[in-house]
Amino acid sequence: MRTVYHAETLIDAQLVKDRLEAEGIPAFIAGQYLTGGIGQLPARDIVSVGVPDGCFDDARPIIDEIVAMLAKARQELAAHEDDDPGLAPSMA
Repeated sequence: MRTVYHAETLIDAQLVKDRLEAEGIPAFIAGQYLTGGIGQLPARDIVSVGVPDGCFDDARPIIDEIVAMLAKARQELAAHEDDDPGLAPSMA
């Protein structure tokens, strides 16, 4: 098992897992139950997504695509927050 993604949130991890599985790559979330112990603190480096060793190379391009999409979505959200601070909760 190799880690292919360190999730910022459990939702990110689930999105990555679902996408990998949709592409036929078995994926597993590690640390998902640890988030309850830290409450509202960010889950960085606690939750990760792993794939079998033999699937690592196939998973990398998919992960890169997802990371780019999440970064773009976060930038767009931040831009909208600047326009209307009451529009969405802060991700900081």
